[in-house]
Amino acid sequence: MPSSDRPDLAAASLRVIADGQAASGAFVASPTFSQYRFAWLRDAAFIAEALDLVGELERAARFHAWVAGIVLRSADGLERAIVKARQGELPSTDEYLHCRYGIDGSRSGGDWHTFQLDGPGIWLWAVAHHARHGGHLDDAVHDAVRLTARYLAASWPLPCADAWEESPEHVHTSTLAAIRAGLDGAAALAPDLAGSGEVTASRAAISARLATSDGPHAKWHGSHSVDASLLWMVAPYGSVAASEPRFAATLACIEDELIDADGGVHRYREDTFYGGGAWPVLTAAYGRVLLRRGAPGDLERARAALRWIEAQADARGLLPEQVADHALAPHRVAEWRQRWGESARPLLWSHAAYLALHAELETFGRG
Repeated sequence: MPSSDRPDLAAASLRVIADGQAASGAFVASPTFSQYRFAWLRDAAFIAEALDLVGELERAARFHAWVAGIVLRSADGLERAIVKARQGELPSTDEYLHCRYGIDGSRSGGDWHTFQLDGPGIWLWAVAHHARHGGHLDDAVHDAVRLTARYLAASWPLPCADAWEESPEHVHTSTLAAIRAGLDGAAALAPDLAGSGEVTASRAAISARLATSDGPHAKWHGSHSVDASLLWMVAPYGSVAASEPRFAATLACIEDELIDADGGVHRYREDTFYGGGAWPVLTAAYGRVLLRRGAPGDLERARAALRWIEAQADARGLLPEQVADHALAPHRVAEWRQRWGESARPLLWSHAAYLALHAELETFGRG
């Protein structure tokens, strides 16, 4: 379909996100995909960030209030999880924050690994982002921020599922980056946390862990794979500069290994989920990193990333989770389609990532 016949994707994206926000404040990951009719802390925190960038503060605030309610209702379990984590023990399923919840705030298990620490970290970072953009935080959110920060400060050394609900036996670099960004955000919101011995020590320890060796960051210590979720260290977290040597080496690997001929960005080389297609959320993150790197040609490459995402929208303006045009494992595409159908469409996170890159291109493009 010619681009002139497509709906305005920014407007369509706002509609998709608005339609996907429940009365509770939660954002459903995808309203049409059987496995994604839940609210992920990770997806929704990134959605809230995009809403801040386009001035939809009230919708973001409703989400943050929803998460705060979950955290505070989970307080007894989280206190037990903190004690266990300090002893190097994994918490039980009724103690930790889960990666996803029903839109009513109920826990959801199913086929997924539920112990995942990057989601709470990204949420803390997103709350701080919301405050910096003029969002109001009530006392309940502040209380939930303090408890979540204590939970992450104690739990960060524990193995857990990564950003993709995979490999729960490892401590993942991307997860550590999310936790550090979250603890930094929490400390900015609550001066008492900035002076907390455990929070301060954890922030320093994570930073040291992320700087333990030369060369590019890997998925986890001992891995030889790079993961495109590491882009988030620069954009949107802003934890390091795009020119920082280890990140620059990581970015070079991502550009060499994970960007296909059309410009879409894949998760990691060994990916077989829906064949390991290219993801709009990662393509948008790459575009945002390019804007921060600012090398010759990066602005146009960021615009090309936006155009690639736009080309994935269907006639209704709906974006998918991933596309298999250049799948890393094409022989694995059919089995996932047979199991769950086509890749999720719409994915609210994809629409939020598009909005964030679109907004930043307007800002950087004028600079």
